[in-house]
Amino acid sequence: MARRHRLAAVAAAFTAVALAAGCGQAGEAEDAAGKDDLTVGVSTLGESFPFPAAVTKGIKAEAARLGVEVIELDAQGKAQKQSSDIQDLIGQQPDGVLLLPVDSSVATGMVDNLKRADIPTVAAASQVGDPKSRELDDVYPDLVALATQNEYAAGRTAGELALEALPEGGPIAVVEGTAGFAETHQRYRDFEAPAKEKGVELEVVARQPGDWLPEKAQSACQNMLAANPEVTLFYAESDDMGVGCAKAVKAAGSDAVVIGVGGSKLGIDGVKSGDLYGTVCYKPEDLGARAMKVLHEQLTGAKKHDAEFVTYDTPAITKDNVGECTPQW
Repeated sequence: MARRHRLAAVAAAFTAVALAAGCGQAGEAEDAAGKDDLTVGVSTLGESFPFPAAVTKGIKAEAARLGVEVIELDAQGKAQKQSSDIQDLIGQQPDGVLLLPVDSSVATGMVDNLKRADIPTVAAASQVGDPKSRELDDVYPDLVALATQNEYAAGRTAGELALEALPEGGPIAVVEGTAGFAETHQRYRDFEAPAKEKGVELEVVARQPGDWLPEKAQSACQNMLAANPEVTLFYAESDDMGVGCAKAVKAAGSDAVVIGVGGSKLGIDGVKSGDLYGTVCYKPEDLGARAMKVLHEQLTGAKKHDAEFVTYDTPAITKDNVGECTPQW
């Protein structure tokens, strides 16, 4: 009798272990299955701006390919609204977030809040952190990754175009982006380097913001030309601003050349027509797709990323090779 009780107890123990193991396997299977049903929040700086709209288009296309649901919130170019949007996303508890910052410095607080909420975050198209004190590839530590073009390299490439256009140097003017955007600082930082390395002086005699808009850039260039008719080259920190500036140059009867950045449809058309001397080719849709892919790899465990800098090549474009840049915005 005692032996039968002992055998029954052993059998019961084995059954309990088997059931527990089965439950564990089922739980693991559920966790794995859950990774195929992901939701990602996308906080874009503004769908009315062509470049971030193209980045978001790339994000959505890649999300659809991967079967990821997207919750999109549009900050409309306002840092305060983006902060509120991030709080809304935290309340919805998505599996991850893609952030296109309005203001790089303000964005640090948003990323900190997402980190505290245990929501993995990838920044796209713009840096998180003060661009004047943090190097672009020194990715903010609470981020999974920063996926963006190398703005320093792009600015240097624009500077090489300027040196090609003005091999003897001369007075130039700069059409800047909006204050607070990291790109406004980054796209200029290394712009003068190629000329300085050759002992050539590109003397900046005027600077005005164009706020990324053709109309505002046209007005800014009109003003700068009126005050400085000797300007021989305008460096516009975006193609859209470059095209607006080129209109001002034509209207004034000036021989100044215009260089842009971005490889937009407006910019490429401007290079083809001769309104722009050259530009730097960006691919925002490809960038958005890459940002989504990196976040998906992190969420599924396919590949781990930790404050990784993700970028791509941005070549110089002139009339000689304009066919090599297919506009994505």
